[in-house]
Amino acid sequence: MNRKIAAVAAIATVLVASACSSSSSSGSKSSGDVLSTDGKGKKITVWLMDDAQKGWNEVVEAAKTEFKEKTGADVDIQWQTWTNYTTKLDTALLSGNAPDAIELGNTQAAKYIDADSFVDLTSVKSKFDNSDKWLDSLAASGQSADGSKTYAVPYYAGARVVIYRKDLFEAAGVTQAPTTLAELKDALTKVKAANASTPGFSAMYLPGQNWYTAVSFGAGTYGVKNVIAKKDGDKWTSTLADPKFVEGVSTWNDLQKNFSTGGTTSDEATQDALMAKGNIAAIVGNGWELSSVADPKTGDPSLKDKLGTFALPGAAAGSTTPAFLGGSDLAVPTNAKNAGLGATFLQIYTNTAQQTLLAKHAIPNAKNLVDAYKAADPANKATGDAAQGETWFIPNTPLWSGTNETALKTAFGAIAAGGDPATELKKANDDLLKTLNG
Repeated sequence: MNRKIAAVAAIATVLVASACSSSSSSGSKSSGDVLSTDGKGKKITVWLMDDAQKGWNEVVEAAKTEFKEKTGADVDIQWQTWTNYTTKLDTALLSGNAPDAIELGNTQAAKYIDADSFVDLTSVKSKFDNSDKWLDSLAASGQSADGSKTYAVPYYAGARVVIYRKDLFEAAGVTQAPTTLAELKDALTKVKAANASTPGFSAMYLPGQNWYTAVSFGAGTYGVKNVIAKKDGDKWTSTLADPKFVEGVSTWNDLQKNFSTGGTTSDEATQDALMAKGNIAAIVGNGWELSSVADPKTGDPSLKDKLGTFALPGAAAGSTTPAFLGGSDLAVPTNAKNAGLGATFLQIYTNTAQQTLLAKHAIPNAKNLVDAYKAADPANKATGDAAQGETWFIPNTPLWSGTNETALKTAFGAIAAGGDPATELKKANDDLLKTLNG
């Protein structure tokens, strides 16, 4: 779910593409042109990731049938993979031969929106089912930096949760999933004590450079809106040095110091394989990582029935620590030949009927539909709860890049190594602003 956006240099390519297609840009379309049902004898091209082909092709087929009935047009689904997808999309936009609708990772959207590469859907947003209930962070990724315009439609989401060894927790006397941070700390204390003889044991593996989890704790006290950085006029200001953010990070730091052997130079990349070795009782990761831990090739299949999940709890009972919300968006390129039909397909593909069907397989795009996802499988409850709770997202700017992530990794790694949270976050704050403000 977490796809890193391309390097800033790639923006230039998209800007050229936007200039080449200015005659069909979003600014030249009236609201009546944004959605079209005039498709008799036409065929539109849609790029979707093969996740749908493998997991919920019945949703795609249902949307194609409804689209044909409503517009008379056929749909050519061209299945894609994430490998080198950004390069392929850049090329399509530059050539002026873009698909009529596309899927992209929510972390990829900002640079294309900034380059005016997508049709402005603001005037017809209310005609998309549940648009007033879209998952906050997923909706934000498809908007302009100030949130006033919508260029991409939320598709489906993925949320980070606690994946834990039920057997180790139960053996330590913890029979119920913690519902507050205080309960979590108490549970981890018991699990740590029960496994004191296991070398290198982590009651909860929290590697120092896993910035997604560390920022979640900061968002839990500072707030999810504009976490990390916010736009103030023409300039970005960073929130990393805010005392409330530092307070949350200090809670994370306390947990990683007391319950993790994750080290200061590691991130979450190898945590699934490490958990499979048997000396980790819990990790914070995407819901799908549960199956990765028990994968016969890369993990330990004997753990399959011993693993469980729960949403990372917040300070108060019934609340969650805000999760980073990854996922996919859907958009219509400005130089699409059948942009109006492309927008109508997306309207149908994300309507209540299709999203409810999708909920059997993945987190749907609206809060009011997540209950269907949780009802589909008891194992979905944790990720569903996390998605329905407060979530956060990276600053919505094309200038966000790996450089910013490196600054965050460095800061949290230094904190994990014993550095003062306020001091290290101030350094990251300053580094971040240099990049975001050019």
